Amino acid sequence: MCVNRLNNRSRLNARNNLGNDNSRSVGIAHHETENFILMSSLRDLWQELCSYDNLFLAYTKARKHKTRKDYIIEFEKNLKDNLLLLRSELSLHCYDPKPLVNFTIHDPKMRKISKSDFRDRVIHHALCNIIEPIFEKTFIYDSYANRINKGALKAIDRFDRFKRKVTRNNTLRCYVLKADIRKYFDNIEHEILLSIIKKRIFDKRVIWLIRKILANPSSSDKGMPLGNLTSQFFANVYLNELDYFVKHKLKARYYIRYVDDFVIFNTDAEILEDYKRQINLFLREKLDIELHPEKSKVLRLSERLTFLGFRIFYHHKLLKKSNMVRMKGRIEALKQEYAEKKMDYDSIYDFLEGWIAYAKNADTYNLRKRIMAEVSEAFCGEISTKEINRFLKE
Repeated sequence: MCVNRLNNRSRLNARNNLGNDNSRSVGIAHHETENFILMSSLRDLWQELCSYDNLFLAYTKARKHKTRKDYIIEFEKNLKDNLLLLRSELSLHCYDPKPLVNFTIHDPKMRKISKSDFRDRVIHHALCNIIEPIFEKTFIYDSYANRINKGALKAIDRFDRFKRKVTRNNTLRCYVLKADIRKYFDNIEHEILLSIIKKRIFDKRVIWLIRKILANPSSSDKGMPLGNLTSQFFANVYLNELDYFVKHKLKARYYIRYVDDFVIFNTDAEILEDYKRQINLFLREKLDIELHPEKSKVLRLSERLTFLGFRIFYHHKLLKKSNMVRMKGRIEALKQEYAEKKMDYDSIYDFLEGWIAYAKNADTYNLRKRIMAEVSEAFCGEISTKEINRFLKE
């Protein structure tokens, strides 16, 4: 049964909310962010979110690289009707996510992944299409996960730049605080997350939808499922609070974060130990999470240090062994999906192209050569649309 309609005029006083947030940022960048948030408060976010155009865009994003999946084909048989139904459910506040499908992967450690129904993934994209640009303006430069023009490769490039800068081209001793959050996705508090979101999203109807998504699969007030687009986005929003603390309170210059993994560079190990203590205190008091006690350490840059799948040394990098094992397993899975006609060669080519670009950042020439030989043999005679387009442009 539909819940009662929420009031159409549900926005809070944007100027008062902005006034409460002045300590979080400084200078010109703060005023630009403030103006952007004010403009956002004047938009009807809910109508934008529920529009057919936004839902259609969300559908195209949700189906990317999955066009041969049975559930995509089924959804597309009545595409317009399915999107209009979603629009009606949102407008009437009758939308309820379907139960998640849970499965376990070894990556290399065991992880529980929760997969949403395709129609719910469309809703996730529709939500992020509208609210992500609002938060993007507030994210710091050196937050690299799940953002346009960022990613793991850019984070590794930034790592290389910082190590050269702090060591003055390897003439000074350098230390790195390498840390991550203990069971991060399992421990995100919904009410804390919502309080952060409400600083910038003033439409109660949008908050209602976010609550619906967070409450799936259970009524627990803690945790988010790995595998959802919204989980990845909300994870960034949650730790944006940490980013501001590190940059504006601790005033750490050389800081990089990728999801819940982060590093801070300094020539003084005692300063980094103090940062670690203050960060852990902040996380516990403000976000109800904590650093992983075994994985959060201050290391010399010359020691064996891993970050985002690489074993990093000053003059070179190697892929972690678990990363190589995972890649080989992924290739076998791609072969199987291709044989069962669940994935086309264009999608396989895009994946391999991305992995090769990633692996090139380490000393992996022989590894890449072996893998590409195996791929060429497995998909003999296939050619991707990208390759055809490159040929035509020559």
